[in-house]
Amino acid sequence: METLREIRFDDKDLFLKDNIVKTSILPQGSKDLKRNIKIEANTFLEGSVFGNTIEIDGGSVVFKSAVFANKELHIATTIAGMVRFNKAVASSESIAALVSSGRVIFGSDVNAPSVRLRNCYIGGSVFGSEVYLENCVVLGGVFATKNLTITSCIFGTFNAPSVELSGVNYMLYPAAFSVEPLSFLPQTELYNISMAHLGALFKGEPESKNTGKIKMDLEDDHQRTVLVDDDGSTTTVNSYSVSGRVLVADLIDFEKLENHFLIGAGALNSQILKVYSLTKADGEKSEELTVDNISDFFFKIISGVIQIQDISGEISFSDLKKAFE
Repeated sequence: METLREIRFDDKDLFLKDNIVKTSILPQGSKDLKRNIKIEANTFLEGSVFGNTIEIDGGSVVFKSAVFANKELHIATTIAGMVRFNKAVASSESIAALVSSGRVIFGSDVNAPSVRLRNCYIGGSVFGSEVYLENCVVLGGVFATKNLTITSCIFGTFNAPSVELSGVNYMLYPAAFSVEPLSFLPQTELYNISMAHLGALFKGEPESKNTGKIKMDLEDDHQRTVLVDDDGSTTTVNSYSVSGRVLVADLIDFEKLENHFLIGAGALNSQILKVYSLTKADGEKSEELTVDNISDFFFKIISGVIQIQDISGEISFSDLKKAFE
């Protein structure tokens, strides 16, 4: 690979392949605002990147710093291998990564009016006007100002006026919100895994008692609330939560679930100065809590390779009494 410590720009677009770019790619004048960037494959960029459009046609591409596309950031559907963004990624118009065979890792937030992602891992949150997610993992929230479509994903929470679900989905946090009632296709499933023993599953150990996934009733597991502002204007919110029907929550030591370690390590990404691991029951160490290992773990849940047990609906009165003593 050729190392580029300094790039001299002209009026032409920038093409990169088999390069290590040590410098930032930022506009020096108004004419640079229209410069497009095309990356074919095998490129490592250490500095921040700005382009009118940014197009990635191949895998093994790493962005260590923030990336902004004035019009569009587009990743080809046919990429093989990994494309990784360590910091925030944004565009004033569109971010599209509908990859079929490879994988894209966004280590931080993704922000654009139009966001369309498939087979992507997002360590932060997704912000947009219209958002489409398919077979994705989002450790934070998904926030859309117009429409949100989620198909077979794991996500922390969501908030949007209109939300459509399909496939089998998992929610990491207790509640999510929409203005209109959820729209969902037949055979759509939504599980809340805020009380699943993800730490044990990551280590390959048995899950603890009274932990597991909770299947949400998409018709009934919501509460409609009308909020009134000081000026008299009203906002209607539908909240989808399991908190009102989970008695077992008081019996769980959430620290022992170690879910926060997985989510924290997966979200902090490159900001962590050292690599950690979980300790198994026999004292051995689990796989390291790297973004690659954590993303593989969550994608195995989506694909069904890793199965989460259903939470038990049976609680003894003695256990319940101890919890409230």
